[in-house]
Amino acid sequence: MYKGVADWTLIREIKRNPCIKIPIFGNGDIDSPQKAAAWRMEFGVDGMMIGRAAIGHTLAIVDAQGQVLPPGSDGNIAVQRPDPVMFLQYWNNPQATQDKFVGDWLLTGDTGCMDEEGYIRFVGRDDDVITSAGYRIGPGEIEDNILQHPAVKMVAVIGSPDAQRTEIVVAVIVLKEGVVGDDQLKREIQEHVKVRLAAHEYPREIFFVDELPMTTTGKVIRRELRTRVSDWRRLGNAA
Repeated sequence: MYKGVADWTLIREIKRNPCIKIPIFGNGDIDSPQKAAAWRMEFGVDGMMIGRAAIGHTLAIVDAQGQVLPPGSDGNIAVQRPDPVMFLQYWNNPQATQDKFVGDWLLTGDTGCMDEEGYIRFVGRDDDVITSAGYRIGPGEIEDNILQHPAVKMVAVIGSPDAQRTEIVVAVIVLKEGVVGDDQLKREIQEHVKVRLAAHEYPREIFFVDELPMTTTGKVIRRELRTRVSDWRRLGNAA
């Protein structure tokens, strides 16, 4: 767990080698240490399942008003205070501290759902979750699926505004050296996702690029990518 967000490259490596030893620590976001303490990774049939609360910690899926949602509902992954490793406040920023909580629930900034046994399925960061035709779609599972295609080197999945569906799923892909990105390959990748995930999760638009906008730590800058995709769609270009 890094900065409170699942690193999908790391997750894929763990799934290939479940005996790997991983140091889990909090870095950056002040709320990340209690998530690292409260979650333990377990991989069953659903590779997006991140585990359940460890002893001494209370986790729940809550709505915007802090009401605990029933099993199977998507909502905010939250940690209840008091918690032995929960931060007390942001330094000299009481408003930011207040905004982090709803009642006694600390909102982690992640969207997920919990099953009847208490296992939490990660959907995505709140600002990365795609709302399309009434569905809430996390980009991580789609990215993981597209990366299994032999032509794909890197991919980022985002939502782009759509009048009919609110948002559509868009994939921005860096292809492996020597692979030609054409309409046939786009259709092949779309079908690759359709037969492995739910029908509403396949990318309705695909752009091939030479590189993705990245931070110095190797994370995709999705905000910048959304701006680029908006420009490409307006111009009718495939990047």
